[in-house]
Amino acid sequence: QSASGADFSPGAQQVDLRGLGPNHSLVLVNGRRIADFPLPFKGRSNFTDISSIPLGMIERIEILTGSASAVYGSDAIAGVVNIILKDHADGTTLDYRYGDTERGGAASQRFSLSAGFNRGNLHGVVGLQLEDRKPLWAYQRKIQDSTKDAPTARAQIARRSFLRTDYYDTYLDPGADTCNALAALNGGTTYYASRPRYGDWDDALDDYGPGYYCGSDEAIGYGTILSKRRAASAYGSVTYDFGDDHNTQWFADLQLGYQKLQLFRDVEQWYYMMPDGNEEGYFYNGATAQVEYWQRQFTPEEMGGLDKGMISNQQRTLSLASGFKGSFARDWDYEATLSHSQYHSTISWPQTIAAKANDFFLGPQLGIDLESGLPIFNADPDRLYTPLTPAEYDAITDDTTYHPKTRTDTLSFNVTQADLFELPGGPAGFAAIAEYGSQSYAINPDPLALQYYYLSWKDSDGHGSRTRWAGASELRMPVLPSLNLSLAGRYDQYRFAGRSVGKPTWSAGLEWRPLDTLLFRGSYGTAFRAPDLHYVFAGPGNDETSGTDYYRCRTEEPDLDISDCDYSDEGLIRSRNGSRDLDPETSTAWTAGVLYSPTPSFDVSLDWFDIRMRNQVQDLRVDAILRDEASCRIGQKADGTPVDINSPSCQDAIARVTRLSNGKLYGIHVNPINVARENTNGLDFTLHYRLDTRIGSFGLRGNYTWVNSHDFQQYNGDPIIDQFAVNSGYDIPRTKASASLSWRNKAWSATLHGERLGRLPNGWSYDQVVDLEAGDPAWVPATYLYNASLQYAFSDHMQLSLLVDNLLDKMPPKDPTYTSYPYYDISWFDSVGRSFYLQFTWKLGGEAL
Repeated sequence: QSASGADFSPGAQQVDLRGLGPNHSLVLVNGRRIADFPLPFKGRSNFTDISSIPLGMIERIEILTGSASAVYGSDAIAGVVNIILKDHADGTTLDYRYGDTERGGAASQRFSLSAGFNRGNLHGVVGLQLEDRKPLWAYQRKIQDSTKDAPTARAQIARRSFLRTDYYDTYLDPGADTCNALAALNGGTTYYASRPRYGDWDDALDDYGPGYYCGSDEAIGYGTILSKRRAASAYGSVTYDFGDDHNTQWFADLQLGYQKLQLFRDVEQWYYMMPDGNEEGYFYNGATAQVEYWQRQFTPEEMGGLDKGMISNQQRTLSLASGFKGSFARDWDYEATLSHSQYHSTISWPQTIAAKANDFFLGPQLGIDLESGLPIFNADPDRLYTPLTPAEYDAITDDTTYHPKTRTDTLSFNVTQADLFELPGGPAGFAAIAEYGSQSYAINPDPLALQYYYLSWKDSDGHGSRTRWAGASELRMPVLPSLNLSLAGRYDQYRFAGRSVGKPTWSAGLEWRPLDTLLFRGSYGTAFRAPDLHYVFAGPGNDETSGTDYYRCRTEEPDLDISDCDYSDEGLIRSRNGSRDLDPETSTAWTAGVLYSPTPSFDVSLDWFDIRMRNQVQDLRVDAILRDEASCRIGQKADGTPVDINSPSCQDAIARVTRLSNGKLYGIHVNPINVARENTNGLDFTLHYRLDTRIGSFGLRGNYTWVNSHDFQQYNGDPIIDQFAVNSGYDIPRTKASASLSWRNKAWSATLHGERLGRLPNGWSYDQVVDLEAGDPAWVPATYLYNASLQYAFSDHMQLSLLVDNLLDKMPPKDPTYTSYPYYDISWFDSVGRSFYLQFTWKLGGEAL
């Protein structure tokens, strides 16, 4: 649950295969598309949220990696995840699970019920799942409850709850007595704090002295690591058999979901924002006869409790599919299905109302200062340092509420023939499908959020729709008893924004079994992704972010590490809009592997994969733009590599960055583009082994992935970036592995599961020069995580399980260079710690569990 996730897609859970992004993985439920999450991932691309799928109703999950558009259509670039729900059940199963964490927070309960029925020709299954989870707050974990947890002295300074500066960013000293009067705020942790080199010039030090303000170390811990969640989901599947000669059946599936999530990103703040949206924050203060900047971070006491700052998301999902299936002619099977899926949310979170807060702290504007060109206020500094009452806080803040929704409808007809014609290896199988579908989304934002009404928030609207049709076929041919060949072809056409985008894709697969125990396999396929709806239809808007001013760090403080630079955390206004000129993304993928299975209890496989994407659509990365802008202006990278200021990337990067007259960063413009290429390739290894002994049956399962390369090129003619290089700016491991050791003996069973995450680049910037010979770490070492479970069966219909996640209670690894809160890599780690779950399962009737 990252900060960006809290801002743009609160509570969502997504699938990402091969590190290519959740929008490049196609997620299906029972082989059908479902509606996207109604807000875009990180404000950019549409994606599928799997959090509303009832876990207790899942029969199995099928995963296919690699380009699969020839069979499944658009989006299947990195692969396909097909979640198969139960379509039958014998008896009724009750399941209750209680969970808690050893260090406190995130206590949870989950109850599920499933039952099957048979009434003559009508049979089906129904299921219900209820879930309740308490939030886990950052202040409940010592690793991230204070700025003192930061790895460097410069990053350990207190948060600036009350800050006042002049035009040159010199801190204006409030005095110790002023801060002492505020000591009760932030849970009694506010004090007279300082930041090195932000005060007046000190002749004795031959440098700037410390700048003083009123702050708190522990105010950084106001955020949730895990959200509060209450959820209910229901699923039903029915089939009616007409009993005729054509095996005609009518079927229908219905899934309903409701979730209410609450999470906390950060406290609200205030600084001066002009009516036109300018957020420089400076004004001329007639009371002190100087240009000033004021900043407030509101405290829980002023808010009336942290609950007043929660982001709330109420989600409602519905998926319905119905159709007929049977046979005709000479053993041809068919299925005709009409499916509808929708996802509606009501998302609200608190915002500071800029004009009301300006008036509260500064009073009415008295004109324009002729010398500075800034607005004039007669603002008493005592007002800045006076705590607000909850009523005063409510008067200058309000909840902004969005009502986003998405929809997808599909009509499909497919036929299959298991015996199309005879080959030396057996009958050839054939399948074909025709589809027509439509898809739409609408963010439906708060109208006030589209204006300069809330502080540092002028959002973009987004709504649009598209239609598609497709035709595809697949042929599987046993050319010889030991040789199978499969071929698939498909054509998809999308229509949106007055455009028509069509793309043919195809794939081929080969399986050769020279021995009964040995299989060689390979595949090649093409794929594509139509331009994402939000990439196309997003309107203009901006939000607040932060970034490192590499240019000023490298030119003004060249002897300091980037993490210690005074400009390593500069506020930025990020502007963005969609593009209707985007081309489809395309990819090719091939695999080659071998599977060896000498006995039914042992098999091992090794497969090579290679995925090559072209015209990939991505939002430009803020950090990458700032890095490029610095290198382009200076003429070389930090390691001395020459950079041509006239290159396409340099001209583009410089044009996207806006600076104030004093050189300070102000704004940055990003938008989706078709990047030139992204490639990844590597090896997958799997192992399964079972051993039966007198003391029970043992099982071993292992998986290992090694990525040989993962590179990226933004524009043709630009350098190719190796995403595994220590200075690439990317954050992916080269290796991932997992293994499970299980044991079963009569009523008892147990499993130990371990995961290994390969080394990751540390938190220092890729423009920081690292002296590896001096021992400065460039990598966070590989990490290990273990889970365990123990189960006892009272009978073949009743069992009790104890599950422990993070068995050794491992916290995120220490990174001496990760200076951004929460001081560890939230892409891969969390601080939940050891968690316990006690689960009771009872089945009434039917076969054994």
